[in-house]
Amino acid sequence: MSFQAAGYLLTPALPEIVLTVGAMALLMLGAYRGVKATGAIMVLAVVLLAVTGAIILWLPAGRLSTFGGSFVLDDFARFLKILALTGSAVALILSRGFLEDPSRRIFEYAILIMLSTVGMMVLISATDLIMLYLGLELMSLALYVVASSHRDDAKSTEAGLKYFVLGALSSGMLLYGGSLLYGFTGTVSFAGIAAAAKEPSTGLVFGIVFLLAGLCFKISAVPFHMWTPDVYEGAPTPVTAFFASAPKVAALAVFTRVALTAFPGVTSQWQQIVVFVAIASMALGSFAAIGQTNIKRLMAYSSIGHMGFALVGLASGTPEGAQGVLVYIAVYVAMTLGTFSVILAMKRNGQAVETISDFAGLSRTNPLLAFFFAMLLFSLAGIPPLAGFFAKFYVFLAAIKANLFALAVIGVVTSVVGAFYYLTIIKVMYFDEPKGAVDPVRGELRTVLAVAGLFNMLFFIYPAPLVAAATTAAKSLF
Repeated sequence: MSFQAAGYLLTPALPEIVLTVGAMALLMLGAYRGVKATGAIMVLAVVLLAVTGAIILWLPAGRLSTFGGSFVLDDFARFLKILALTGSAVALILSRGFLEDPSRRIFEYAILIMLSTVGMMVLISATDLIMLYLGLELMSLALYVVASSHRDDAKSTEAGLKYFVLGALSSGMLLYGGSLLYGFTGTVSFAGIAAAAKEPSTGLVFGIVFLLAGLCFKISAVPFHMWTPDVYEGAPTPVTAFFASAPKVAALAVFTRVALTAFPGVTSQWQQIVVFVAIASMALGSFAAIGQTNIKRLMAYSSIGHMGFALVGLASGTPEGAQGVLVYIAVYVAMTLGTFSVILAMKRNGQAVETISDFAGLSRTNPLLAFFFAMLLFSLAGIPPLAGFFAKFYVFLAAIKANLFALAVIGVVTSVVGAFYYLTIIKVMYFDEPKGAVDPVRGELRTVLAVAGLFNMLFFIYPAPLVAAATTAAKSLF
């Protein structure tokens, strides 16, 4: 094979190759210079993520595939890869203050996030079961280590261990489901499975159940959500911000691609699973968060609920539903990163505060921070005319068009219940007595909060670019 032919073959995977080689180069730099290189590696990692995003946009349009068709770069993959890279880059920017502490100068931190992002990108482009598993494990193994990156903190190491043990269990379920599908269809490619799975058989249905169970764990959907509150609370806050954004994008992307491209002939079989998981996630996310006092645990239940809302769009199994999922995950990432920038900004005398009561009277001590946080919380609750309202509108509309009326009604009801705990935080900020002034907010946190907050507030003025990109991405699956 000529060098030119090899280059053409690897073109669709060029972003992943650049990011991997860059991560290895930074690892060498860290090994050579030690913890002194932490700051430089951090900056270079963010630059590398931006360059990778630029390469994705620069590659020729249309559907590109390689590795025997098991890896594809289409409009769906482009949209979600840009979103995953954005989530990872912003999570790194939010981590700056955490890594400046001499006891927490871990140069591997940024490299692990980059390698995890490579896994996410492979996962988003996977069009067969083997590539799916490779991407999933590459993403997850780095996440387990990052969760326990604060080595001196018992909570952090416990979070990493819990995540690892339950993650291994979910990987086993996913592998078992994949092996059943291979056994009953004779192929691992999604297109081959779709061609073979015209009629549901018992073995095929079991395979679908186990495969989707493994993917439900990755998006922390009920009943595979049990790790989420403990890991979100135990992991360092910047790591929690990362967990809540980029990995969710990749897992939801592969969930959508698998359901719509591998099982179009047996939609009624997987639709039942997705409807059940969506209802259970929305209900648990809304009711279980009410009693929480720790803001990170509350955000964990909030994220479980939001994944349920996103799955409402997928349950419809239509192009409109896929478009709803894409709009929802884009808006969710913006809301989540904005919210975590506020949580990271909440420090008194250099000490981070995490209980909801610590936000008391924030409107009087830092009115701008309180205002932006309130807008993000209103958006998470789905109050019009903020971005969160439109995200829910698109998924509920897709469900109604697919005659899933009960699912849409349950979604609206659980949305109202969920609004209670978001409004509780706003009430604490605006009506309770202040607990004392918070420390000055770092520049990078202010920037992330301003961008996320303005996106949420002004989305309704000009939603066309995001909606058009999501529509094009969704159509490439059908």
